[in-house]
Amino acid sequence: MGRLSGRKAIVTGAASGIGQASAVLFAREGARVLAVDRPGVAFDFGDIAGEGRIVPLALDVTDDAAPAAAADAAVEQFGGLDILFNNAGIGDSVLAAQMTDEAWDRVQSVNLRAVFRFARAAIPLLTASSAGRIINTASVMAEGTDFGLSAYCASKAGVLGLTRTLALELGRHGITANAILPGAILTGMTRDSFARSEVAEVWARKSVLRRLGEPMDVARVALFLASDDASFVTGQALAADGGLTLRI
Repeated sequence: MGRLSGRKAIVTGAASGIGQASAVLFAREGARVLAVDRPGVAFDFGDIAGEGRIVPLALDVTDDAAPAAAADAAVEQFGGLDILFNNAGIGDSVLAAQMTDEAWDRVQSVNLRAVFRFARAAIPLLTASSAGRIINTASVMAEGTDFGLSAYCASKAGVLGLTRTLALELGRHGITANAILPGAILTGMTRDSFARSEVAEVWARKSVLRRLGEPMDVARVALFLASDDASFVTGQALAADGGLTLRI
C-alpha cells in the first residue's frame, strides 16, 4: 500500500514543474488526484495517466468560480477531498518604482488570493476528512528578498502568514496546514533563466549541495506533509532549498 492509499487530492499548477511531479508522486503513492492548471496547457503525466488516478481539470485559479469548481469536481470524481496542494504560482522581476498596479495585482491574485480562496472552498470537505491536509507552496523568498521581487516576496510572505493562521484555526478539525519554501528549483517558471549556464552555476554554488533543485525534490516534501508521517506537523515552513538559506 502507498503512503496516500485511498486519499483524494487537488494539486494546482499541475501541468508542469513541482505540481506535475507532485501529482504523479501522489498518484503513485495511492492517491486520486485532480490536477488543475490553466486552460490551453498540455497535461502529461506519463504512464500513470493511463491508470486513471489523475484527472486533469482546466481552470484558471484566479477565476472567481475556480475554487468552487475544483471542490465540486473533487466531490464528483472522488467523493470528497483529503489533500489540497496549492502550488500554482507566477514570478515577476520589476523594481518597485517601475511596477504597475496591474503587475502587482496579477502576482497577488495567483500567488496569494487564489491560495486563500482554494483553501476556503476546500475547508468543508477537509473537515469531513479524517486526514485533512493543506499544503501551500511559498518560497525561501517568503523570508528573504532580492532586487525586483517586491510583488513576489510580498505574495509568498502572505502565503506563509495565511498558512500559519489556517493551521491555528483548523487544528480543532484535525486539519494540518503547512508551507513548503522551495529554493532554486528547475521549473517551467525558472527554466529560461537557468538555461543560461552562468546563472545556473551561480545558483548551484549557493546551494550547499552544489546543485539546483528538481521538481521531485519538492514533491517528496509535499508527499511527507500529505501523509500520515506528518500528522503532528502543522503551521510549519519547510525549506526545500539544498541549504541555500544557510548562506543568506
